[in-house]
Amino acid sequence: MRLIFAGTPATALPSLRALLDSRHEVVAVLTRADAPAGRGRKLTPSPVKALALEAGVPVLTPTTLRDPEVQAQLRALDADAAAVVAYGKLIPAEALAIPTLGWVNLHFSLLPALRGAAPAQRAVLSGATATGMTVFRLDEGLDTGEVITTRERTIGPYETAGELLEAMAEDGASLLLRALDSMADGTATFSVQDHQAATHAAKLSSAEARIDWDHPAQQVSAHIRGMSPHPGAWTEWEGTRMKVLGLEPVPETTGDDHLAPGRLRATKRHLLVGTATDPLAIAQVAPAGKRPMRGADWARGASLAADAAFDSDDQKEQR
Repeated sequence: MRLIFAGTPATALPSLRALLDSRHEVVAVLTRADAPAGRGRKLTPSPVKALALEAGVPVLTPTTLRDPEVQAQLRALDADAAAVVAYGKLIPAEALAIPTLGWVNLHFSLLPALRGAAPAQRAVLSGATATGMTVFRLDEGLDTGEVITTRERTIGPYETAGELLEAMAEDGASLLLRALDSMADGTATFSVQDHQAATHAAKLSSAEARIDWDHPAQQVSAHIRGMSPHPGAWTEWEGTRMKVLGLEPVPETTGDDHLAPGRLRATKRHLLVGTATDPLAIAQVAPAGKRPMRGADWARGASLAADAAFDSDDQKEQR
């Protein structure tokens, strides 16, 4: 088939690579326009654009697909279908009707669960131990189209949303290709979603990312992992924000098993923090203005006092 590919971030790269290596022909790529990035705010192409140019595939970066001229460009491509992975733009009905077989999207949840912008992150935040991927045909609703195929995926006890999404991006590429192959062969089946069972996965916010150490360990763990790496779960240390980006298994010998919520204890190899129930072991932190580092390394440099704590009562009274 002649395919259009629409995507923007690194999450979409495995799927684009799979399609470029397949029996299908990628005739054009849709992605966002170059955007400022880095400290120098230099205009930088999206990861998908960079790969497309490297592969010699024409790239379109329209501001909107509602533009009649853009729609005329899409028609001229004479595409059989369009594949979408994290494109980031609305595809209106006029554009949806252009490819003969429509547009199909790789979504990182088992629809109708977790429709929306942050399905992998919301799955981890909820404390779920499993999620999955869905390839479905786009319609005008938000992730409401007919399902072509799905695949389940477990969530590890210390897996962050970023790690989960990276793994599903790799695994999902073959799922997307399988769906497109079935469409080309005329063997694809399309199943209507149970809209009554739908849940929503809203975009994460920095304000929402604040850690409440007064919650049980399992809930705090899900929060930290679900917010990592972006926007990054955060707490306060000596009046400034510190991100907590990952956790690791708690060592068997921790001294006193109880730590008050937010209270810190450093060992030679671990940094422990208290919750409403059991302590957690912090694998990675990012102090304000600094790059991520191991929690134990930060603790050594901070020379923690015996009563050191995140969000201590004194700090809370000052806010």
